[in-house]
Amino acid sequence: MDVSAQLRQAPQVAESGPDFSELIAELHRALPAHCVLSRVEEKKPFECDGLTLFKEMPGVVVLPETEEQIIHVLKTCKKLGVPVVPRGAGTGLSGGATPHSQGVLLGVSKLNKIKHIDPRAATAIVEPGVRNLAVSEAAAAYGLYYAPDPSSQIACSIGGNIAENAGGVHCLKYGLTVHNVIRLRIVTIDGDIIELGADAPDAPGLNLLPAFIGSEGMLGIVTEVKVKLIPKPQLARVVMASFASVEAAGEAVKNIIGSGIIPAGLEMMDKRATHMVEPFVKAGYDLDAEAILLCESDGTEAEVEDEILRMEKVFSDCGATRLQISNSEEERLRFWAGRKNAFPAAGRISPDYYCMDGTIPKNQLAHVLNEMVRMEEKYQLGCANVFHAGDGNLHPLILFDANDPDSVQRAEDFGAEILELCIKVGGTVTGEHGVGLEKINQMCSQFTREELDAFTALKKAFDPDMLLNPTKQIPTLNRCAEYGRMHVHGGQIAFPDIERF
Repeated sequence: MDVSAQLRQAPQVAESGPDFSELIAELHRALPAHCVLSRVEEKKPFECDGLTLFKEMPGVVVLPETEEQIIHVLKTCKKLGVPVVPRGAGTGLSGGATPHSQGVLLGVSKLNKIKHIDPRAATAIVEPGVRNLAVSEAAAAYGLYYAPDPSSQIACSIGGNIAENAGGVHCLKYGLTVHNVIRLRIVTIDGDIIELGADAPDAPGLNLLPAFIGSEGMLGIVTEVKVKLIPKPQLARVVMASFASVEAAGEAVKNIIGSGIIPAGLEMMDKRATHMVEPFVKAGYDLDAEAILLCESDGTEAEVEDEILRMEKVFSDCGATRLQISNSEEERLRFWAGRKNAFPAAGRISPDYYCMDGTIPKNQLAHVLNEMVRMEEKYQLGCANVFHAGDGNLHPLILFDANDPDSVQRAEDFGAEILELCIKVGGTVTGEHGVGLEKINQMCSQFTREELDAFTALKKAFDPDMLLNPTKQIPTLNRCAEYGRMHVHGGQIAFPDIERF
């Protein structure tokens, strides 16, 4: 069962499709004309998120400027039975913001104010359209910053980060979005305001904040966020360690964590990735190494000095062929620039790339990376690996040509096999990109029907008519049955049957 079939099962206004004229008229009762986009040329930029394998023209795009306008949009869609797909900055990589052809795409990019920074409490109150990096830029005057730092932080929004529970290179020590959000103000599909979380750690009632973060826009629309800020460390330095094999690098990752060291960041790049990135960024990477690790220590000068020595010993004991320590802040940022620019660097060597996201136990790193080398041969496609080694969150970049349908199919199958392997070794299908449409098949492999039904029950508690981001994240019974039949017989259900490229 493809996603097009699921879309037909989603709530609709009428068998012939929604009456957009009635919908648009209702929207214009509270939104100015420039906030409601209905012409094809206006809607075209919103047909996909960062996963461009999936494209769908939205029925209507709305870009509200206030919470009151969001309430009106949701009440209107509830009344007319129109699906609503929330969208932040559109940088997501799992198809979570892929529009619904018979529904409304609700973008929150115009709610982009930083309302308040409290340096004494080390908190900030922001709207969902605020860019991730803008929070740290605003807090810098107080010696504070916002810890989650996904590679897209220059563009991605806080609202989108909440939807996907985004992380970043420093999430190993400082946590994901869920660990750095204190309180949310949300609007339900009924147009009601709910506040989740609280300033007090022991607030009464059910703690629904962690359930909402990572829910991919399926439970409500965020209108205000209170985030935690942390002090900038006095000093931060990076050890760049080279290894002659991915096995040795994987062993070093395991031993760093096993020795009790919690680095500020611990990232791995394989040889294909360093060769891809170095000409683009000139970070100073060791191009002879089969794998390199970037391991950061931060804190006071004494803490960093002690931790760097311990890191060096672990790496040396694991057979590091070269150790290089950043000697300045400029050099530290250059080391990280290579890792953070791996995605754009891929565009220099391949027409297109498909960025995967799965998480595995750290002791399985070498095995999984070697299996991906085998898959490269099987699918006749290159794959560069850059990932959060400290928590086992993989980001393979599958290199393919979107102009070649066979290449696209092989990339899809390659990605699906990686995700199935993650499950097989005791991992999970996502670490920070979310499920969206991309991983909906593998949700059938990872979870039992009873578990998927429990997810559905939670969604229905917030959204009984299943109007918010329908067909995402939670596969239907029929889809899992079909995927099970195909998977058992060695076949592969293709990606959702939505317009490609």
